[in-house]
Amino acid sequence: MNKLLAAVAVLIATLFAFSSQAQGPAGKQEGQQPRALMVLTSHKTMGESGKATGFWMAELTHPYFALLDAGIPVDIVSIAGGDAPVDPRSLKQDDADNQRFLSNPQTRKLIEDTRSLGEVDPAKYAAVIFVGGHGTMWDFPDNADVNRVAATIFENDGVVAAVCHGPAALLGITLSDGSRLVAGRNVTGFTNSEEHAVQLADVVPFMLEDALKSAGANFQGGADWQSKVVVDGRLITGQNPASAGALGEKVAAALGSN
Repeated sequence: MNKLLAAVAVLIATLFAFSSQAQGPAGKQEGQQPRALMVLTSHKTMGESGKATGFWMAELTHPYFALLDAGIPVDIVSIAGGDAPVDPRSLKQDDADNQRFLSNPQTRKLIEDTRSLGEVDPAKYAAVIFVGGHGTMWDFPDNADVNRVAATIFENDGVVAAVCHGPAALLGITLSDGSRLVAGRNVTGFTNSEEHAVQLADVVPFMLEDALKSAGANFQGGADWQSKVVVDGRLITGQNPASAGALGEKVAAALGSN
């Protein structure tokens, strides 16, 4: 009997050890579908200009549907929670993904009643995408919850991604070893040339391209308004609105490979 009990104890211990090891990126069990988090700005005003801003709709909808169509569930949050502000300029485009999102009351509610980023448990996610829009330039950099969520996901072998002005979120992210996430890594984002082209270089609090370079990133800008996505391991960045769909596909592919 003692030998039988001992054998059962060994079997239980072996099964427990196997279960503990069967963890994927960001604490996901093997075989469990990874989950992605998309983060929106809560900043509504373009500096002192008084003009409305917020997040750029296509930079939400294109990655959102790229992930969803790949079978990856997505949660949407904003910095402060509540009704996330949409840059009105981004609603004037004839965009199929925007219409697909906005014409559905269920998806509309995802941006009209968001949780705050401070409520998020990053252990539940295998990827985070920081959606662009000029509002991000004010409330993404050096935000404690941005840094906490992104650093945790990245150090849990997850993916950190950002598009257009969204890489403003990357500026303050510091890993547990004290290094900056972007230091020595290849990234892209809204370029100085594009900021001058939209005549907002004197309105934004800083130039994103310059700030990423100052943070130690190897900035790789492409032609204005053309799609460009830079993949550096589990750090994925897109340059502008035209890059949003391709960025979503790269994130989906990265989660699939994990």
